[in-house]
Amino acid sequence: MTDIRNVAVIGSGLMGHGIAQVFSRGGCQVKMHDVDEAFLSRAMTRIRSNLRTLAERGLEKESEIEPVLSRITGTTNLQDAVADADFVTEAIPEDLKMKMELFDLLESMAPGDSILASNTSMLKISDIGRRIKNRTRILVTHWFNPPHLIPVVEVVKGPDTSQETVERTIRFLAKMKKEPVRVLKEVPGHLVNRIQFALNRETLSLFEQGVATAEEIDKAVSGSIALRLAASGPLRTIDINGIELFYYGMREMYRFLDNSPAPQDILRQKIEKGEVGRRSGKGFFEYEVTGPVTSLEVERDKNLMQLLKAFYPKD
Repeated sequence: MTDIRNVAVIGSGLMGHGIAQVFSRGGCQVKMHDVDEAFLSRAMTRIRSNLRTLAERGLEKESEIEPVLSRITGTTNLQDAVADADFVTEAIPEDLKMKMELFDLLESMAPGDSILASNTSMLKISDIGRRIKNRTRILVTHWFNPPHLIPVVEVVKGPDTSQETVERTIRFLAKMKKEPVRVLKEVPGHLVNRIQFALNRETLSLFEQGVATAEEIDKAVSGSIALRLAASGPLRTIDINGIELFYYGMREMYRFLDNSPAPQDILRQKIEKGEVGRRSGKGFFEYEVTGPVTSLEVERDKNLMQLLKAFYPKD
């Protein structure tokens, strides 16, 4: 039960660079791996930008920026990245075959007592690690974008994951000043994404029906249930308002809610037109494409920091 000091993060993209930042900020020595030096250089630029934004908002000390950066080493050599790792997190694309192949390599390269974690948002660790000989040390640690700001990390055990692996992971994440959430049963999408996709399905259905514009839908959710849910989760909200109120409301409303088993057609239409969101300049809204870190992301992160100050003052 030694302390986790050396961490490897495999993948430096959308999630990986932020996860590496959190571990380094927590005092760990971090090896960040990717297949190209250019990806690693871009990741370090983004980490520096993240830290500067945090400092500007009073959530980081200027004097900590360089020490955090100095504890992160980029490498394109997987063996070098994991050779002395106590904890390995993969943050590669959401592709089962790729993740299975990576875990095969990690088992052969990483120390036998290291924890092997996947940041998968949808897949089950029992599928990713089905060829692993020692499945007691594998599990999911599902982070949320942006990982250096969102407090919660889902911890999902597989059928063979040991309780020691789970407890050690939870203690480690708490030490990194995250909010680990135990997911007691392995299901596709884990916990939060199941809830999020239910919300997305109804949102897209309402948009397709022309009930409201994209602007009005986002404004309505951001300024009502989103704020309330940040202050008290969905089950506590039911308790506060009264279980009978929700029971009778659900009995009336469930029959009107979208229950389509397939994605809404509006998504396919936008993909076919190349309107895939911020990186293409257009999705449900229009954007200026300015580089890897956009003003849209900066604005989102600043808003999140304001919420963090309110709801997580200890951080």
